[in-house]
Amino acid sequence: MVLFMSTACINNQSSKPGTGENREIKDNADTNHNLQKATFALGCFWHSEEMFSELKGVKEALPGYAGGKTKNPTYDEVSSGTTGYAESVDITFDPKIISYQKLVEVFFTEHDPTTPNYAAPDEGPQYRSVLFYRSENQKNTAEQYIKYLVSLKKYNNPIITQVVPFSGFYKAEDYHIHYYRNHPDQGYIASVTRPEIEKFRKDFKDLLK
Repeated sequence: MVLFMSTACINNQSSKPGTGENREIKDNADTNHNLQKATFALGCFWHSEEMFSELKGVKEALPGYAGGKTKNPTYDEVSSGTTGYAESVDITFDPKIISYQKLVEVFFTEHDPTTPNYAAPDEGPQYRSVLFYRSENQKNTAEQYIKYLVSLKKYNNPIITQVVPFSGFYKAEDYHIHYYRNHPDQGYIASVTRPEIEKFRKDFKDLLK
């Protein structure tokens, strides 16, 4: 199996056709006044789905696509790098248990925000670093945290993470849901995703469910 290609989250189902159903996730269909939403893109969504779903206070973490304009994009279309979509995770969380700022901290800790259109080993605009904000508060939180990281001189290169308004999210096809848990021996999962998850668990052990 080839692991290091521009099309990431490689699996033998990548050409599997969509079912045709509308996979758009509406905020008001998944949340209520006690819960909030956050959407991030930080590389392969198999990694980000599993990572955020393990945090206390996160009620749901769905892999999917954000940042594009066409309706109901498919995995193959997004993988072409021409749709404007990024592989993303849509998070429903309880702010009484975990804050948006803490989610932003996890986001920046668990990927390299200085590499344009690249999240090792995956390359292409569909793997770019993006914070999709839903409110001015989320926007300010993200921008202030970036300024904080810059003040620390944490990175040798500039942070290139996009901070852009949320414009919609489409859930990935069913075979991507819980892919990390359902396919532990798949080549990409074993070689790339599992070490990332193990690192995350060490970095944020006090926040795990």
